[in-house]
Amino acid sequence: MTAAEVERPVRFRPFNPTFGYVCRRLFAGLQTLAFVIALNFFLIRLVPGDTIDALLPEGFGSDQQLRAELTAKLGLDRPIWVQFADYLWSLAHLDFGFSYHYSKPVFDVVLDRLGPTALLMVAAIVFALAIGVFLGAVAAGKLHKHTDSVILFVAMLFYATPGFWLGLMLVVIFSVQLGWLPTSGYRTVGGSFSVLGSALDIGRHLILPALTLGVHYLAIYVRLMRTSMVDVLEMDFIRTARAKGASQPRVIYRHALRNAFLPVLTMLGLQIGGLLGGAVVVETIFSWPGLGRLTYDAVLQRDYNLLLAILFASVTLVVVANVVIDLLYSWVDPRIQLR
Repeated sequence: MTAAEVERPVRFRPFNPTFGYVCRRLFAGLQTLAFVIALNFFLIRLVPGDTIDALLPEGFGSDQQLRAELTAKLGLDRPIWVQFADYLWSLAHLDFGFSYHYSKPVFDVVLDRLGPTALLMVAAIVFALAIGVFLGAVAAGKLHKHTDSVILFVAMLFYATPGFWLGLMLVVIFSVQLGWLPTSGYRTVGGSFSVLGSALDIGRHLILPALTLGVHYLAIYVRLMRTSMVDVLEMDFIRTARAKGASQPRVIYRHALRNAFLPVLTMLGLQIGGLLGGAVVVETIFSWPGLGRLTYDAVLQRDYNLLLAILFASVTLVVVANVVIDLLYSWVDPRIQLR
């Protein structure tokens, strides 16, 4: 090593700004998660009813000795702050407790239902984004024309249609009347399929729930994409592209679409929680074995441990999804710097 090399200061490679941004966002997400955990724990205790009432056999509700034994066994006789501290300690070890309704650990119950809900949400999002962005771009390209009016009318009709009614009508038309699709469930009971056959069977069961969940958001994305696209089409770089002889389809789908898509991406991040809420209704209508149906059952059975675990999984999913969407900003528009 020469003297010049010894005297030369050591230059460390800077951290990747994207990595630092992700770390900061995840840390902020952890703070949000901690606040929601505490809020959910105490709010659930304020809900009328008791876990003991759901666990006691019918006709034993007035048995005070049995009630006292169950209360002590579940630790519900201790101060609520002590219960909260025990819950946090268990949560730190990824122990969500035991579901007395399903007679198995809560972690296993939630894990079994997480896959179907994730599949339903992804299918609904892909459907709503693909069709909504396309129709919004077409409406903007045919501004104030017959095509634009028809697309806006259909979008408003979809937006105003209640999800539960739409789901029931889809069942009546495509399952009862036409017999094309199954009425409910996740897969054919007792069916023996190959890997491809099983995937196709699940896909047939997925169509109606995904349509029911995604139609409302499709209408929102159509209107939002149309408005955003109209604004982008009036910008200077679009005029320059047209002056250079670019055709209308090329201007829309090559130059304007990416810039107009950012507001839709922002709205998607805000609606992840709404998708989880809508899944409760959709999964109940179609008997879809996901977190939405599980939430409904947990509330009826007053299964506090299970309900807290579902809320924990939901908040975690929302936090992670928003971080991913923020990263997609820089991919859709390279001018955006994540710092």
